[in-house]
Amino acid sequence: MSFEELHRKFSPTIKRIAYKLNGHYRSFSHDDLYQEASIHLWSNFLKGTLSDKTDSYILQGCYFHLKNYIRKVNERSNVISMDAVLSTNDEATLEDVLGQYWSSPDCRGDLHNKFLMQSIQDNGFSPKEKSLLAYFSQGLTTRDIGKRMGISHVSVVKLTQKIRVKAKKHLDK
Repeated sequence: MSFEELHRKFSPTIKRIAYKLNGHYRSFSHDDLYQEASIHLWSNFLKGTLSDKTDSYILQGCYFHLKNYIRKVNERSNVISMDAVLSTNDEATLEDVLGQYWSSPDCRGDLHNKFLMQSIQDNGFSPKEKSLLAYFSQGLTTRDIGKRMGISHVSVVKLTQKIRVKAKKHLDK
């Protein structure tokens, strides 16, 4: 079966699913959701994962894809001011703060994550916790980090839990 036939077959039901979800989540139009479900259907068709699936399975996949898509887009956003980061260090420039992302045309998500990380680190992390985060950012395992820091991997896990608690407190502000 070609994609055109598959799309023609499922299009009315996908439109109803998109319309139904749009009633609960007003941040999208039903056309946007229909297009997202069609793209999901197309990508699965290209991967060849739809050949042995039932119609119900395919439609449920589109439904759950749309629910996850809506959930991801509607997640709570935490915004950190660039002025706050630049005002703590008078000599810092925007290029220094952005680093490798300076040349990227769409760096807003990465920029936000970098500022969030810097803000969390500057508010209450011990030097040991900061070095632990640096090692994790290098992609090291807990055992490798423990060897480098001279502590057991269990201590690394406990430090990681403390970092999570501190970060959660910061994010819940």
